[in-house]
Amino acid sequence: MKLQRMNRRAVALGALAASGALVLTACGSDDTGSDSGSSSSASSTAAAGSIKCDDAKGQLLSDGSSAQKNAIDAWVAQFTKACGVQINYKAGGSGAGVTSFTQGQLAFAGSDSALKPEEVTASKKVCSGGQGIDLPMVGGPIAIGYNVSGVDNLVLDAPTLAKIFDSKITKWNDAAIKKLNPDAKLPDLKIQAFHRSDESGTTDNFTKYLKAATPDNWKYEGGKAWQAKGGQAAAQSSGVAAQVKQTNGAIGYFELSYVADGVKAVSIDTGASAPVAASSESATKAIADAKVVGTGSDLSLQLNYNTKADGAYPITLVTYEIVCDKGNKADTLPGTKAFLTYIASEEGQAVLPNLGYAPIPDDIIAKVRTTISGLS
Repeated sequence: MKLQRMNRRAVALGALAASGALVLTACGSDDTGSDSGSSSSASSTAAAGSIKCDDAKGQLLSDGSSAQKNAIDAWVAQFTKACGVQINYKAGGSGAGVTSFTQGQLAFAGSDSALKPEEVTASKKVCSGGQGIDLPMVGGPIAIGYNVSGVDNLVLDAPTLAKIFDSKITKWNDAAIKKLNPDAKLPDLKIQAFHRSDESGTTDNFTKYLKAATPDNWKYEGGKAWQAKGGQAAAQSSGVAAQVKQTNGAIGYFELSYVADGVKAVSIDTGASAPVAASSESATKAIADAKVVGTGSDLSLQLNYNTKADGAYPITLVTYEIVCDKGNKADTLPGTKAFLTYIASEEGQAVLPNLGYAPIPDDIIAKVRTTISGLS
């Protein structure tokens, strides 16, 4: 178990370093935007693999899920290199992304939660003759990151997590935590639980898990805004991860790609034969159990947060790219279609595991590709 955890931390560290390098590459391309805008040649496309630029040009504005930021950064670097299109993804959170999309400010948005009916209605005002749809693109575990000196392996279950994040369990040596970790040296230390301050699909998915797995201990309605009492707040996944890293006794929730030096990830006791660690593989097992519940071109999924299958990590999210099925702006449609086509391709999805994410299962991503080809 300890070796596996060290390997996951090494992968996460490498992913973050690689992502940072890719961001710098993307910024370098942006600095030469006027030159690269005319460089969507066969040679530049070949240099970046099989990315097809088609008529992509100019700039794309996007905002939304910070959960997928590291994936978007990596994709943008390669796409910009191939096609010269500048993509500005703000990663301001799922709530901000959906709001800006329905106000007509973005080419596409990213959200860890599917559009609500009222958001679909609002999107019809900016999608001429169409509406906003959900395209599942990035999967991955929501890691429960912690920082407790001397505790390298930690197992928690849904009831214990619910009580920790609802300020019902306040010390690391609480009897419930001891029972799950009989061999750990748990300190008499205050638990400092961090949650998101901004509206977040990560929060939505984490609380959906708590509601499904331990309804008696999590009575809140749920949604993108944090509702439980107590705890401390930080903006975006990066902010929560940073607070956990610098605070002994801290715990928080964020994507596996944010687990780095100084932060360890909890294994979850689901009732399966063994506790399940957060990984791309364990998340893919959980996502494979999802059902497409969207209608028409919409491909929103229903995840099974209460899975007890061996090796399936239950606290899993899927990030959607939100775009108009019809009525996209003519000046950004070619770039949007080309970018989404790339990230949904085998080459684009292959980027995800090395960044701590999980590719979308084959049967679902095949539907995504077909839907993208029909965007207008």
